[in-house]
Amino acid sequence: MLYLVGLGLFDEKDISLRGLGILKKSDRVYAEFYTNFSHASLKKLESLAGKKIVVLTRKDIEERPEENVLKDAGRKVISLLVSGDPMVATTHIDLVLRARKKGIKVKIIHASSVYSAVAETGLQIYKFGRTTSIVYPEKNYFPESPYDAIKENKKAGLHTLCLLDVKADEQRYMTVNEGIDVLLQIEAKRKQKVFTQETFCIGVARLGGDSVIMAGKAKELLKTAFGKPPQILIIPGKMHFMEEEALKTLSD
Repeated sequence: MLYLVGLGLFDEKDISLRGLGILKKSDRVYAEFYTNFSHASLKKLESLAGKKIVVLTRKDIEERPEENVLKDAGRKVISLLVSGDPMVATTHIDLVLRARKKGIKVKIIHASSVYSAVAETGLQIYKFGRTTSIVYPEKNYFPESPYDAIKENKKAGLHTLCLLDVKADEQRYMTVNEGIDVLLQIEAKRKQKVFTQETFCIGVARLGGDSVIMAGKAKELLKTAFGKPPQILIIPGKMHFMEEEALKTLSD
């Protein structure tokens, strides 16, 4: 049996009682922190679970799960602890499919996720359009898909949730400021006025913990310190007056 257990948004205290119960009865517990940054203490999690937790890398799960989480899941109770909700990351959907093909039963223990927590900004969930990810530009890799997603969502009057790059193996976690800078670089190339220094946006850090929510023009947020990760960037579409009022009240 394989359990994918959600850790929740912030730290070890966010795990559900159901999830904690699963960890305690598991023969072996793994964890991954490459899909999102977590403030959870591994030592405290091991104390709560009553057993050692083995942390896996992206390659462990995406390229060789048969050597770890899937190895004994057909005859033992194995758990994979995931920051946020287990099924938000597409890599875990692939893991579930691999398990099913091997005849391994899989159970998902859901937890809080950025996809619901963004409502803390005051924006209404059903008014969000396609989510996009802003990644660190590399020498031969500078995707412009975030720019296109914002453009499409704006046309429909919808908000855009921009997830920011996580490179856990390098201890690099993209900030709101870096995300804005990437979008401005794309704007300088495309010149379609989709995202300029005057664009109104919302920078968010550490939802579920000591949350920081700051709204303003891109050029203003570019100079704002948001502190520790994880962070996200939101570009609002057409806001209802209730959303505008809530945002003013709930932002820092």
